[in-house]
Amino acid sequence: MKTHVKSITIIVCLCCTICTINAQDITVRTGKFELDLTKEDERPTTSDEVVEERYHALLIGIRDYDDPNINDLTNPLSDLQSMYSVLTEKYTFKKENVRTLENPTREEMIVALDRLSSELTDNDNLLIFYAGHGYFNDKTNQGYWLPSDAQNIESGNTSRWFRNTTLVDYIGAIPTKHTLLISDACFSGSIFKSRAAFNNASLAYAKLYRLKSRKAMTSGSIETVSDNSVFLKYLLSRLTDNENKYATSEELFSSIRIAVMNNSSSSPLFGEIQNAGDEGGDFLFVKRD
Repeated sequence: MKTHVKSITIIVCLCCTICTINAQDITVRTGKFELDLTKEDERPTTSDEVVEERYHALLIGIRDYDDPNINDLTNPLSDLQSMYSVLTEKYTFKKENVRTLENPTREEMIVALDRLSSELTDNDNLLIFYAGHGYFNDKTNQGYWLPSDAQNIESGNTSRWFRNTTLVDYIGAIPTKHTLLISDACFSGSIFKSRAAFNNASLAYAKLYRLKSRKAMTSGSIETVSDNSVFLKYLLSRLTDNENKYATSEELFSSIRIAVMNNSSSSPLFGEIQNAGDEGGDFLFVKRD
């Protein structure tokens, strides 16, 4: 009985060495992928059980805040549109599967995540993108996103803030094969309970895709970041200029990390989201033909 993996890659980065999977081990069909792991030297044969992968995205940008004591931002909505364009034009994200939330309230964010929880399956992949204000309470060791209806910290009312722990609960509950979080906000690194970047580099690519993943890349750790995001500048540039058919989220992060650190005071992070169901796999970006 053959084991089928629902995604293929061509290259994996291992300690700066590019490892290539033999092309004869791969069969590619329009929107469908099949890999036979049972016999290393045998080409895969036709199967009726090849499943078409679906790529979904939830893109959140918050520029304008209701509370006059929370500073409005300049770039989140344009950043959201740039991310939408690159995903739908260059990668296999269909427009009808990409949802955008511009200046959402906390309730609107919850409703969108509830829909994803009920609609997506383990044949789906999900990218969640957030650009807006973040906050970290060092007394409670709790991180937050600030929706458009959040109240200033001086009010003492955090009921409309969006806790990182709530986000982790949703990411763990949405039954996708792979979920990738990209957060461009102050203190966004608090999403990690422990940093665990690059620990999958030694695994074969087919295994990376077969195993579930819950990964995140953030513009900074427990620190403020600029509204004019260097992190997002290089992220969008690498996604746009990428010439490879396939790229993992780890490869993407590796390609921008040094550039971001050399051109800003931020220290971007990548790793597993703890207690959300990660099994050591990785999210795969697939370019359109």
